[in-house]
Amino acid sequence: MNALCLAATSFMQPELPAATSDDETVRAAMAGDRKAFETLYRRHADRVYGAILRLAAFDHARAEDLTQEAFIRAWQKLESFRFESAFGTWVYRLAVNVALMSIRARNADPVSIVDDEHLPDITDPDHPLRSLERDELEKAIAGLPPRARAVLVLHDVEGWKHEEIAVELDMAVGSSKAQLHRARGLLRRVLGERP
Repeated sequence: MNALCLAATSFMQPELPAATSDDETVRAAMAGDRKAFETLYRRHADRVYGAILRLAAFDHARAEDLTQEAFIRAWQKLESFRFESAFGTWVYRLAVNVALMSIRARNADPVSIVDDEHLPDITDPDHPLRSLERDELEKAIAGLPPRARAVLVLHDVEGWKHEEIAVELDMAVGSSKAQLHRARGLLRRVLGERP
């Protein structure tokens, strides 16, 4: 069930107290309380969307679709949540898996080399650096090969360890490290920095 449907039908559910913990809210959602799941969605959607947006090369429409898909899967798999970690951690990992499966499905060869012509052109010296710094970085990250981008985002932005990345991306730890090195080198080249 998607979050929009949840929001549309949530008027029939009683309001949850504002200070309700995630564990209590998850239990209510497991019991069929759609308002509770909507509360979980509101609490965690921004973090999930942010991670997916970076993994989806800053394609906002794709990130929105994948965020919705992640929360639909969370609703469908809610009974499998075992309270061994925080709900936020569980839904975040599920969402990252949704994004990574999408990357794998869309790219037959996700480790292909990117030519200079495929890297974003962000070298216009006439724009003010301060106001476009973030846009430049986002464009540079979006231009990375999908697997290198995934490793960079998961390691440098999301704080994952190479061992976790290796498991999630089905690669050796050394490959994760190599992809990170490659991604950083491509970023330096695109952003005009020296290695």
